[in-house]
Amino acid sequence: MSSAPVKQEHSEKQWASWLIIIVALLAVIGLAVFNSPTGRQDPATVASADAVTVDVSVDGMAFVPSSIDVAAGSHLVVNFTNTGDQVHDLKIGREETGRVEPGETVQLDAGVIEESIEGYCTIAGHKMQGMTFMVNADDSASSGHDHAGASESTGSAGAPAKVPSAAERMAAREGFEAFDASLAPAKGDLHEETWVMTEEEMEVAPGVRQTRWLFNGQAPGPTLRGKVGDTFRITIKNEGSMGHSVDFHAGEVNPDENMKTIQPGESLTYEFVAHRAGIWMYHCSTMPMSLHIANGMAGAVIIDPRGEDALADVDAEYVMTANEIFLASAGKEAEGADAQRVSDGDYDLTAFNYYPNQYDEGLAPLRAKVGDTVRIWLVNLGPDLPLSFHVVGEQFDTVYKEGAYLIKGAKDSGSQALDLLPAQGGFVEMTFNEPGTYSFVNHLMTNAEKGQHGQFIVE
Repeated sequence: MSSAPVKQEHSEKQWASWLIIIVALLAVIGLAVFNSPTGRQDPATVASADAVTVDVSVDGMAFVPSSIDVAAGSHLVVNFTNTGDQVHDLKIGREETGRVEPGETVQLDAGVIEESIEGYCTIAGHKMQGMTFMVNADDSASSGHDHAGASESTGSAGAPAKVPSAAERMAAREGFEAFDASLAPAKGDLHEETWVMTEEEMEVAPGVRQTRWLFNGQAPGPTLRGKVGDTFRITIKNEGSMGHSVDFHAGEVNPDENMKTIQPGESLTYEFVAHRAGIWMYHCSTMPMSLHIANGMAGAVIIDPRGEDALADVDAEYVMTANEIFLASAGKEAEGADAQRVSDGDYDLTAFNYYPNQYDEGLAPLRAKVGDTVRIWLVNLGPDLPLSFHVVGEQFDTVYKEGAYLIKGAKDSGSQALDLLPAQGGFVEMTFNEPGTYSFVNHLMTNAEKGQHGQFIVE
């Protein structure tokens, strides 16, 4: 008798077994995806019959509604529509939507709400600006429930892991490269550039790395230089994960379009004609501005004066931006500066050109020769603290502040310090008559001791 029917039956049983295994695997995968911690689902997903479903939108920097009331033990589903003009998200407990583009709708399954909990937008600074969503639960109905892990701390700022000491900041380090402070002369009448905005990890102090938000991969951003009457055409491309923008103080333009927030993947061309001389600040103008500036998104535009105010010849020019440094909270270096601490003005260090003590001897001091006349352009980026710029052992014979000379080529008088509030700028000139080491500082001495300190070595 032939064995073919037996073999066929055995083969069919094998295929049936494999089919059952495949279906089971697909079911497991589907369940894992559905229960993933992101909580993000298509808005067409039908919530369970007993779920409380609410619609949430955005108005400015607020969720609408900003709070809801539910019975403790309710299963909460949120249909979140980003009706704002920049990227947002919503996190409730451990569940979150992920980044939601303007005009996009997603569904967040927040799970069972056993106690009151605050939701919020996780994008840096947005919670602080008011993007919170309070879920108020009727606690009387939740007695006996285990609340462990129902919510997470979203509140106060945390301290950084370690703030490097003055000795650590000034110690020589192999391979260290300072920000190039040298300044080239203005060239041409049209200044056309393309910048990208990114969020990148970098060293912000010795042994301290955290995310910074950058124009063209650097902090401060690129220095622009030109003359009165020149045209600047700067195309900004946002290659980051959140909205950014730019405000050029050197331009007199309508802010509505030129300074609007640029969403990730988008670009904007900002064009202006320089009508007035001076050193001007630029910065990201997306809220909260203080956080964007603290994270690195600021720089200088220098417009040379002309006519009787024209610049004299000098042997070297440098540009120094003054700023505070806010270190990330321990374990949250990827988020950058702590938004709450920036808001509170709780800074850790100070710097010229966004890195403390980088121009000190042993690192990258500036150099000159006896008889050299040096011009130092200064702009205070802040976001908050004043600057009193002083060079130890020297006097300024020329001081220019906010578009006008205070003294110019003085012989029998001089200046010891240039004071600048945030967003103010100017320059000083001096001539070195003797060799030696000349420190330049913020004469708010506690801030000099926190990092706004560098040196000229004169030979």
